[in-house]
Amino acid sequence: MSTVQPLWEMGVEMHVVTFGEVMLRMAPEEFMRIPQALPGRLEITFGGGEVNVAVSIARQGGSASFLTSLPDNPLTDAFEAELRKFNVGTELVQRRNEGRFGVYYVETGANQRAGTVIYDRDHSSISLAAAEAYDWKTAFASANWFHITGITPAISAAAAEAGLAAVIQAKQQGLRVSCDLNFRKKLWNWKPGTGTKDLAQQTMQEFMPYVDVVIANEEDADMMLGIRADDTDVEAGQISVAAYETVARKIVAEYPNVSQVAITLRESLSASHNNWGALLFDVAQDRSFAAPLDNNGNYTPYEIRNIVDRVGGGDSFAGALVFALNTPELADPESALRYAVAASCLKHSIKGDFNYATRAEIEALVAGSGSGRVQR
Repeated sequence: MSTVQPLWEMGVEMHVVTFGEVMLRMAPEEFMRIPQALPGRLEITFGGGEVNVAVSIARQGGSASFLTSLPDNPLTDAFEAELRKFNVGTELVQRRNEGRFGVYYVETGANQRAGTVIYDRDHSSISLAAAEAYDWKTAFASANWFHITGITPAISAAAAEAGLAAVIQAKQQGLRVSCDLNFRKKLWNWKPGTGTKDLAQQTMQEFMPYVDVVIANEEDADMMLGIRADDTDVEAGQISVAAYETVARKIVAEYPNVSQVAITLRESLSASHNNWGALLFDVAQDRSFAAPLDNNGNYTPYEIRNIVDRVGGGDSFAGALVFALNTPELADPESALRYAVAASCLKHSIKGDFNYATRAEIEALVAGSGSGRVQR
C-alpha cells in the first residue's frame, strides 16, 4: 500500500492544482425562498467544489491554481479578478468560444426546512471540452498535488473523460492525487439507460486506482463506491464512527493505492443545527483518528447551531486537509484532521461557497477558542 510522502521531504514547496467547474451562485437574501425573492434581487457570487478548495488553500497560506474551461466573456474576467483577490493562480483558466458559464441557485434552509440547490449548467464550457483540449503536462509541470471531485465527471461524458485523463497524467508526473467523492444525484444523467448510482460507480471505479487520498461524507462511499456503513442512518442523523472506520478500511482493501481516507461526519438535527466532525484512516499507521475530541480523548463533535451557510462545508474540509498534509507542523494525521475539521466548522458561519477563515482563526478553534467573543 502506498503512503503519501510529504512534499517538503522531497525538497519542493506545496503547489496544488484543482480541476473542475466554477459557477455563478445565485441566492436569495438570508433565508428567503426563490419564489419570495423573484421578481427581485438575488445575490450573485462564484462557487464550485474544486475552486472552493483552491481558495481555502490560498487563503490559509498555501499555493494553488485553478484549472477549468470558461467562455471568453466579461463573466470570466470578473471570476479571474476574484481568484486574484485570493492569490489563486489563474494561468490555467482556459477560455473557449463555445459553451456558457454554469449557474446554480441555492436556498438556505432553516430549522426543519432543508436547503435546496437548482443546477443550470447544461452546455457549459467545461461540459463540452474534450480531454484533448487541455495541456495536462504543462498544467502539472510546477505542481506536486492535484485535487478533483466526483462532481466534475458527473457533469458530462466529456468532463468525465477529461477528469480521468487528468488523474492519469498527474500520477505519471509524480503528483499526489486527492479526490472528494461528492455524490450529486441531480448530475449523473449523461448516459441514457444507466441510473445515477450505477453511472457514478462505473465512472469512479476508473478514477480510484490513481487516487492517494480519498475524501467523502457519510453517504459518498455508498453511492460512489458501493461501500456502505452499518448502524448508520444519514437521513435520521445517526452516525456510528466505528462503522466509518470499517468503510475506510474497505476502501483501502479494494484500492491499495489509497494511503488515507477522510470521512466527514455530519449529524443533521435540523437545517440550522448540525453536529460536525470527521475521521481520518491512515494506512501507514494502520489506525484511524477522530476529531474533535474532548479532554478525555473521546470523540465529541462540534455542535453548530444557527448555521449561516453549510454549502461549501465539505470543500472547506478538503482544502484545509490538503493544506495541512503539506505543511510540516500540521502534517501528522491527527493534527491535519483536527485542523481540517475546525476549518470546516468555521465555514458554517460564513455566507457563500468560499471559506474566508484564516489559518490563525482555525488554529485558535483547534486550541479551544470557540466562544465567539469579539477580538479587540
